[in-house]
Amino acid sequence: MLEDLTTAASAPVPWPAAYPQGYAVVDVETTGLARDDRIISAAVYRLDARGEVEDHWYTTVNPQRDPGPVWIHGLTSDVLADAPLFEEVAEEFAARLADRVLVAHNAVFDWQMIAREYARARAEAPVRQRLCTIALAKELALPLPNHKLESLAAHFGVVQQRAHHALDDARVLAEAFRPSLRAAAAGGVRLPLHECRPLTEWADRPAPQIGRQAGPGQAGGYGSYRPSSWRPARKRPVCPHPNPGRYEDGKPLKQGMRVAFSGDTSVERELLEDRAAEAGLHVATSLSRLTSLLVTNDPDSGTSKVVKARQFGTPVVDEAAFGQLLRDVAPADE
Repeated sequence: MLEDLTTAASAPVPWPAAYPQGYAVVDVETTGLARDDRIISAAVYRLDARGEVEDHWYTTVNPQRDPGPVWIHGLTSDVLADAPLFEEVAEEFAARLADRVLVAHNAVFDWQMIAREYARARAEAPVRQRLCTIALAKELALPLPNHKLESLAAHFGVVQQRAHHALDDARVLAEAFRPSLRAAAAGGVRLPLHECRPLTEWADRPAPQIGRQAGPGQAGGYGSYRPSSWRPARKRPVCPHPNPGRYEDGKPLKQGMRVAFSGDTSVERELLEDRAAEAGLHVATSLSRLTSLLVTNDPDSGTSKVVKARQFGTPVVDEAAFGQLLRDVAPADE
């Protein structure tokens, strides 16, 4: 564990040869969180091998549909009507991502949104690895009250000017990532890099043109998209932590716990599974007496996992509760 991150982040340190040669700190704002949602703005801060800013770039994007939660991102239908389509900015976006590690706060979400947009444009994003700043903060054992971007920024004294604006969020993250990277280098911390596998095919059904925006809690005429081929099936790496047993209500999840999912989720299942794996949980494809927790939005359904959970007395939580638990996963007892 690092004893003095502030000193480590500011003092000259020998640089690990295995560290990447460049980073693209990314933030995207979207119409929502599901697989059929679209990017409406994107920003990239390019950093060199030691985290120094090289340049930055920002664009709005016309999603050709309702912009979603305007009360969060502030981008209305009128603002986006004259914005370029994603395929019109895809080449420039790709040039800023090429040969760099994609860095984002909850990186699996930003990566999957980007991968889908490129697949719709019949192209691939030139990204081979991603780094999540939430995972890095955990590796560094930063004393954060939670894993929100604002908490990470406050820890390093970074002032946020426009929350949920892609350019300012990317700036804030770049400024917080630099001392995090230097602290990791000083402590010889292995960076939590994950492979990015591009989505290679996507089939759209007709969606409503950009029009009125929804109010809080309304669907707002969201379009409908159907993937013809999602990411290739992959075998997840073995969870490195022992199973500490079942989840107990009122206590945090602990690394190594076996988590299974059942039924429909508002956030894409694979995204939830990736978040769980990156937090150090064991994602189980089936339910057994060793399963620590079942995540389902329909605990009264008759799916085999729900039935087995009842039989085995496996704890059950819904997707929203699981999302809250993922914010503060306790380290394994090792």
